[in-house]
Amino acid sequence: MSSFEIAIGAFHFIRPYCLLLVPVIAWVWWRIRRQHQRRDMPTDHIAPHLREALTVGNAGGRRIMPIDGVALALALLATGAAGPTWSRMPDPFVAQSAPVVVVLKVVPSMEETDIAPSRLERAKQKIRDLLSLRAGARTALLAYAGSTHSVVPMTEDPDVMTPYLAGLTPDIMPRDGALAADALVLAEEMLASEAAPGGILFVTDSLDPADVSALDASEHPVAVLEMLPGGTADRGLDALTSVQVVRATPNDGDIRRIDSLLNAAYRQAMLENADQPWLDRGHLLAWPVALLTLLWFRRGWTMRWSVIFLAWGVTSHDPAHADGLAVWFFTPDQQGNMAFEDRDFSRAAELFTDPLWRGYALYRDGQYDAAVEVLDRVETAQAAFIQGMAQIKSRAYRDGVRSFETVLDRDPEYPNATENLELANRIVTYVEETRAQSDTGEDSGIGADDVVLDNESNMGADTEMEAPQEGGSGLLTTEQWMNTVDTRTGDFLRQRFAVEATRGESSGSGEAAETPEAEVDGE
Repeated sequence: MSSFEIAIGAFHFIRPYCLLLVPVIAWVWWRIRRQHQRRDMPTDHIAPHLREALTVGNAGGRRIMPIDGVALALALLATGAAGPTWSRMPDPFVAQSAPVVVVLKVVPSMEETDIAPSRLERAKQKIRDLLSLRAGARTALLAYAGSTHSVVPMTEDPDVMTPYLAGLTPDIMPRDGALAADALVLAEEMLASEAAPGGILFVTDSLDPADVSALDASEHPVAVLEMLPGGTADRGLDALTSVQVVRATPNDGDIRRIDSLLNAAYRQAMLENADQPWLDRGHLLAWPVALLTLLWFRRGWTMRWSVIFLAWGVTSHDPAHADGLAVWFFTPDQQGNMAFEDRDFSRAAELFTDPLWRGYALYRDGQYDAAVEVLDRVETAQAAFIQGMAQIKSRAYRDGVRSFETVLDRDPEYPNATENLELANRIVTYVEETRAQSDTGEDSGIGADDVVLDNESNMGADTEMEAPQEGGSGLLTTEQWMNTVDTRTGDFLRQRFAVEATRGESSGSGEAAETPEAEVDGE
């Protein structure tokens, strides 16, 4: 089911009683229109050409009259007052896109250059475009050939995935082949742990016919981005019936279509969430009404009260702060909501006056410290929850623990607050234990690096390296030493995939071992 079909199925009116005004408006229009219709004049003893010359308003019954525009405008306003809607209001604490597992085929055939610069590199570009389009949504990355491996677990941060994506090449895969069915199994396992329904995207140039039935029978929405040039076909991809296959295009049309396909089931689930109110779309009808008012400046159409309305609209707004026509018809919060829906979070943060929404827009824009500061004004569980997420993202783990504790104090049943508190506590414990294990007993010297990790309990000693003096040959700082390490992401992935493949063989199963959570800093 497409997004359009879902919207049509959910369409209704929030205040349907307002539609009772429509027949009243129609009745008034009919009565006034009838009074202006021309009555036939007697034709006895009058020549036809004289009768035509003496008749005023010959087409009066057919021409458009001022009452027509007024009636249409009033009908649109009544319909808008009824509150047409086809979607729920976005929950500021839930991603507005479905979780997606991206499954990339990494085999020698993907290095063909019939798609510039190559099928594989173009596929990586498309995946990065998808990550940008789905900013803030949970996305995971799998790579498959003869075995399947989790490259990056579910994460909301696309920057985490980018370096791993760049390191994927056929030579790091431990086994030859292209077992898409095995990749599907691992992708479905990852989606099973998600709270919201998600989808699976295969990025491939071919599909073994033996895997067609598995993809068609998947319980999750599956889409395929076909990395083949025009005029080229694949027997396996052509055999798919219930899976949408989208051929790669030079623009982002393919990515937008895939995002819409994978979000269909998610949007359907969101519509069934009775906790979220319906989003009133009645304000959209204000635009055609505004256009209809332009007819009132025609001769014979002018209405005196329209001049008063326009004079108020001009004088009640400061031109220095005008930002197009939007300031005439929408409040700053409404303008901020429109920018938020367009994913322009920076602009939304500037427009919002509501501190809760402004703080959330700052959080989505990555301005975590600013978001925490703004949300201090709001004493609700929702505000504390966003503060906790912002503090975790900015690595202020102790503050994140306190924020999630505040959430539970304000609302003990707030969704995901308990789980996030446990996760934040585990992170703090891990940091402190790691520092305790790295205790070298050395004294800190003058000019040592600042402490970066959260170690409020002062467990262990800070590992510091003396900075070199100008003109001398002193020791390297920690950051300088890390910059001298010459290693590639592909080398790391090759070793990890080889270990996982060996574990799979020793366990006697064909499934790849899961990626240890500590290896990838996803969430």
